[in-house]
Amino acid sequence: MTDAVQRRYARFAEEEAPGRSELYAEWARGVAADGAVSRVIERIPENRRQPPLVFAVTRMLGAGLDGFGAWRDFVLAHADDIVAECTARRLQTNEPLRLSPLLPVLSEIDGPIALLEIGASAGLCLYPDRYSYRFIDAAGAVRRTLDPESGPSPVVLESVVTGALPPMRLPRVVWRAGIDLTPLDAADDRDRRWLQGLVWPGEEGREQRVAAALDIAASDPPLLIAGDALAEVDALARSAPAEATLVITTPGVLVHIPREPRTALVERIRGLPARWITIDPPGLLDVWEPAVDAETWPGFVVALDGAVRAASDPLGRRWEWRAGMHSAAI
Repeated sequence: MTDAVQRRYARFAEEEAPGRSELYAEWARGVAADGAVSRVIERIPENRRQPPLVFAVTRMLGAGLDGFGAWRDFVLAHADDIVAECTARRLQTNEPLRLSPLLPVLSEIDGPIALLEIGASAGLCLYPDRYSYRFIDAAGAVRRTLDPESGPSPVVLESVVTGALPPMRLPRVVWRAGIDLTPLDAADDRDRRWLQGLVWPGEEGREQRVAAALDIAASDPPLLIAGDALAEVDALARSAPAEATLVITTPGVLVHIPREPRTALVERIRGLPARWITIDPPGLLDVWEPAVDAETWPGFVVALDGAVRAASDPLGRRWEWRAGMHSAAI
């Protein structure tokens, strides 16, 4: 079994970490060659041994961003705590930058808006009206800026947009709620360190963006429900204010739900008196209008009620508006 752990981490070091985090590549190479650390990781359930999860847990518990030798010493000294935390936690990519390609879709919907997110984590994607936006071209030149009425936000969502810029405005959000198997509290120190630890070392600006978004969420907490979305979404949707348009978002979460419950959840959402916005791999669902070719579609699909609006990378860093137009890859 230890060999399987070492192969998994060797693969991560060779195929996933390069170009994104040299430190994580170093840690993973170290695990692949170290029997003692591999045996600690072997104690973690197999579906909780992903290198980014294990690395984030160690950082949450106090490991510094040092070389493999220092990290190894930390792992061996805190093995029981690491195993327990990895067993209890799962990867939760709460990236507010995903709101960048969602903003033009939200702009199509009349307000006020009641916003409900499936897989909300700490709820950082429930504040599209509280963030600043910078849309730039491939050369880095600013094409358009949007700020809240109160002025520039400490959270600035900068994304590269190719092709035409659609009409955009900040929505008026009057209610914020979410469902997650393990929702996080933006005001809780350990939960904050957990989310910040999920940012890979070397991802420039992302940790600061997440920290600033956590401050906004902590100052005005959303309603977060712990549970299975299929079981909870009806009741939560009914609690939204009647005078607002209910908008349900599933940004990047459906890919983590097995096929049968995923299909049932999408059907349930589409049966509610609500608008539905999602970001998903093109081959994940068969609801796209018009249909997309999963082999040639660049990135993920951004859609409103299944109607294709944009192509985006999974985290919203680059996107292209495609509603009613044919254009080049992002």
